[in-house]
Parts: sequence; C-alpha cells; structure tokens
Amino acid sequence: MAFAQTSPAGRASNLPPLGAPGLVALVVLVVGTLWLGAAYGTAQGALFLIGGGLGIALYHAAFGFTSAWRVFIAEGRGRGLRVQMLLLALAVILFFPALSSGTLFGHEVRGNISPAGIGVIAGAFMFGIGMQLGGGCASGTLFTAGGGNARMLVTLFFFIVGSLFGTIHFDWWASLPSLKPVSLYQPFGALGGIAVSLLIFAAIAALTIYVERRRHGSLEQEAPSPRQGLQRYLRGPWPLVAGAIALVTLNFLTLAIAGRPWGITSAFALWGAKGAQLIGIDPTQWAYWQTLGNAKALAASVFADITSVMDFGIIAGAMLAAALAGRFAPSFDIPLRSVLAAVAGGLLLGYGARIAYGCNIGAYFSGIASGSLHGYLWAVAAFAGNVIGVRLRPWFFFERSVPRRADG
Repeated sequence: MAFAQTSPAGRASNLPPLGAPGLVALVVLVVGTLWLGAAYGTAQGALFLIGGGLGIALYHAAFGFTSAWRVFIAEGRGRGLRVQMLLLALAVILFFPALSSGTLFGHEVRGNISPAGIGVIAGAFMFGIGMQLGGGCASGTLFTAGGGNARMLVTLFFFIVGSLFGTIHFDWWASLPSLKPVSLYQPFGALGGIAVSLLIFAAIAALTIYVERRRHGSLEQEAPSPRQGLQRYLRGPWPLVAGAIALVTLNFLTLAIAGRPWGITSAFALWGAKGAQLIGIDPTQWAYWQTLGNAKALAASVFADITSVMDFGIIAGAMLAAALAGRFAPSFDIPLRSVLAAVAGGLLLGYGARIAYGCNIGAYFSGIASGSLHGYLWAVAAFAGNVIGVRLRPWFFFERSVPRRADG
C-alpha cells in the first residue's frame, strides 16, 4: 500500500538511471529509425522500431517459448502453454481475414505458408533439442542476448553458423517428400479456418489444465508484481497475457507494413553467408543463395533486409528494457559445460530452423497465424525435440530450479 501512495516525484525517483547500455540502446532506436527511414524508406524505419517494441515486450513479459515448454514437460505446469494458445487464437482472428482476402489496408499481404514434409519434421525436432540446450528459441536468444545474457551471445553466434550450414543442404532437404503448402483458411474460408484453429487451441489448453490439475491439484497463478501501473509497464515484469497481446499486435503491424508476418532466422542465414564471404567462402555456389530473393538479399546491405532490421531492433529494445528494469549486468563467468551446451544448442537451432522453413516465430507463431499446416507439424516435432532436450539438460549442469525468466 505504501508503494501505491508514493508521490509522483517519488515514483520518478524510483526509476533507475539508464546507464550507458540504456542510453546506447535508446540512441540506437531513435537514430536507427530515422536513418533507416531516410536511407531505405519509411517502412524500413518503422519495422526497426517495431522490432524494438518486440524486444521490449519479449524482455519485460519474459515471453518464453522454451521455458514454457520445459516447465510443462518437467513439472506439468501449463500456464505458459495456455498463454501461447491465447497468443495463437488472437493471431488467427486478426490474420485470417486479411490473408484470405490478400490485402490489408490496401496493400498486398501473404502468409508464412510452406510445404509440410520430412524436412520440417527433422528440422523442428533438431530445433526443439536446441531450444533446451541453447537456453532459448530464436526470439529468446535475441532478447536475452540483448538483455545482457553473455551465454546467449555464444548461442547466437552458433545459431548463425548452424543457419549457414542449413543453407548448404537446404535443397536436399527440400527435395524430400512433402505436402504442398496449404492454409486452413483455404479449404474452410476465413471464418471456418478460425473456428477449426480455435478448437485446436482450446483442446491443447484443456489438456494442459487436465495434466496440471492431475499432478498438482490446482492451476498455477501468476505471481503478483512488486510494481503497478506505469511503473510496471516501464520497468517490468509484465503479465504474460499483456506480452501475448503486444506480440500479436506488433506481428499484425509487421504484416501490414512488410506484407508478410514476423520472422527471425532467415536473417541469421544471411549474416552467416556474409560472414563466409568475408573469410573467402563463396555461398553463391549453393542452391539456396541462387533463388531470386536470397540472391538479392545477399548482394544488398543487411540494412535493406526486413528480417535483419527487425532483429537488430529486438536486440536494442531488449537492451533498453533490461536497463529500465535495472537488470543489465552481463557476466562472462560461464561454466564450460554450459558453453558446450550453448554451442551444440546454437548449431541445432540454426540448422533446424533453416531446413524446417522457420523457427518458433516464423514457423510456429507466424506459420500457425497464417493457418499453415507446416506450422502445426513444426509444433509437434519441436515439442518432441524439447522432450529430449529437457532430458539432456542435467548433463550440462543446469540447475533443476532454473528461474523461469532466465531464458526464452
């Protein structure tokens, strides 16, 4: 009660100084938005700023795909998974009408709809193992690295390396048997596709409730926050539901501006390819980089690439959020086995995401928001990989009581 009665001046004094990291992040977000808008168009600047918003939302809500799946597998607690179902439900309600019509606010839009086949199963399974060993998914790796987690920088580096390796073999995986790209709104229409999707999400949520009550007798409640009102949304932590709403809204804005939903990992492959060129390796000999879109991206600046710009924004946004929360304090004292797990996890994450047509964002979140069958197949295979990954974690000296806000 005393906190709630603090004067406006007192509330302002409770705000931590941004410090150098926070000021750098703020300057990068402001200057980057203006420069990108001037150099590459208003849309590119806006997408960088949306990336910043995603980084803030991911960090403050600690919206963890990895941790939510691990907690359900290891402990039978399903609150995080239920919020993911809410995320997907809100997404299909927003996305399906626009995607089925092909336009949004007068602009052409398309979904993340890819073939569903052996490559998706294998890649998502690898990605699932990598989530638990690397300590995060694609979005989790970016926002925790941006938030000052030094170990996640190792995961991110090898995520990029694994993504590059995935482009070497991409054409072979793509040649394996698969179903043609299909979305739920195509056979059922927008309303029918939404109804089918909501039934699937409700069934999964109901399953988590059954499992949790069977194991614990009651459902876990979100812990009360020590902060309220504006302080909570400025400094965190946010309620998980608020994080879900923010992510859906920002993804929908991405669809409106970029013409397609949010993705993350294609940029990692691009960064890896450009890095390979710097050390004398020519990735243009690989089929992946000979397709029109990928060849164009490789020839241009990374600042012309939508996914890269949004990824940079996520890192800067998470860095700003960590500074506002007073939690930006990188530590490089990382146990060797934890480093090895980050290396192995990063490679699996990168390779798996590339051959599976996306990650937990591009394939799972945006794929299912697009109604893509490959998104559902990805989720099943990735969950199976997470089960294996959870079993492997103790070997790498992970504590059993890892704080749930520690990774993505």
